[in-house]
Amino acid sequence: MAAEPQPKALTRKPLLLNKVEGSQDVVNMAAIVPKEDGVISVSEDRTVRVWLKRDSGQYWPSIYHAMPSPCSCMSFNPETRRLSIGLDNGTISEFILSEDYNKMTLVKSYQAHQSRVIMILFVLEMEWVLSTGQDKHFTWHCSESGQRLGGYRTSAGACGLQFDVETRHVFVGDHSGQVTILKLEQESCSLVTTFKGHTGGVTALCWDPIQRVLFSGSSDHSIIMWDIGGRKGTAIELQGHNDKVQSLSYAHHTRQLISCGADGGIVVWNMDVERQETPEWLDSDSCQKCDQPFFWNFKQMWDSKKIGLRQHHCRKCGKAVCGKCSSKRSSIPLMGFEFEVRVCDSCHESITDEERAPTATFHDSKHNIVHVHFDATRGWLLTSGTDKVIKVGARNVLQL
Repeated sequence: MAAEPQPKALTRKPLLLNKVEGSQDVVNMAAIVPKEDGVISVSEDRTVRVWLKRDSGQYWPSIYHAMPSPCSCMSFNPETRRLSIGLDNGTISEFILSEDYNKMTLVKSYQAHQSRVIMILFVLEMEWVLSTGQDKHFTWHCSESGQRLGGYRTSAGACGLQFDVETRHVFVGDHSGQVTILKLEQESCSLVTTFKGHTGGVTALCWDPIQRVLFSGSSDHSIIMWDIGGRKGTAIELQGHNDKVQSLSYAHHTRQLISCGADGGIVVWNMDVERQETPEWLDSDSCQKCDQPFFWNFKQMWDSKKIGLRQHHCRKCGKAVCGKCSSKRSSIPLMGFEFEVRVCDSCHESITDEERAPTATFHDSKHNIVHVHFDATRGWLLTSGTDKVIKVGARNVLQL
């Protein structure tokens, strides 16, 4: 159910802490180094860089390492300082960074995919490296031996990848809009289930292991919150972007979801409120408010001598209504509609000002975001974009 976004939304001007510039091409992924004034980035220009903040207040590379192929993604584990890098040629290379972040040492490389690596996750508890690629395969390897432990072919190229350590379930989101849940063993996997709620491809996944909730972002501009732990099939829609959702991050301690879009928009969602599922759209041959026939209902049009009307749906109750009976617009934040959407006249009258209170804040990053990383220890938010720039945002503005 696509929202009808309006340009007027609650906005605040983000406070920029720093900009990291110097990459010659798109910065596909970057991460803040915990407990350090540093940033690790991988770029389409084939470089891996570690940027440390100097006395001047600017970030300069302490490591500049050229890879044999464009760097598509990365995964960094601060405890072991292990850096796993996915390449455009399908290879995953693993490095160990020195304690002062001035040197990186190659540990091993292995051919994980036949084409571009899309996502990597390093699971320290199992010593596993999970990955997805454009070759429509999910694979996992032993990070100690480099041995391939298993794989699974997805229905399309996968962009989203998350893992639950407790249950050993892996979540894979692909370009068909489907999310696949697999149960991993040491050298085998089994299909648990698949589910689909997006009209576009899944572009990002984010897992909350405490509430056991999965968030999926999509090229259809929407986010869906899947209640996995509740086992009731509950799925909540979040509509707050005007372009495809590129990346997701979750702040567990404040229960806030951070989503970034291709339009440069950053939305911080308050997930500590009780949200409501959007209703299924009802089918009808005539308006369920005034009984006027829709334009395909030839019999009623002939019997009543009336011209058929176009069908619409109320986003609050799901009823099929004509344009006259749904002339009003309203935001419904608890249903995920932060922008104004079509509602029938009776539902519009029933929505209170309290129910229209926003549950998200909106920020303009002023660049096309590819990836977002949130440092919970300091409340810093990092975005990397197609403009070759990395931006680090301030905590007080995002209220994190």
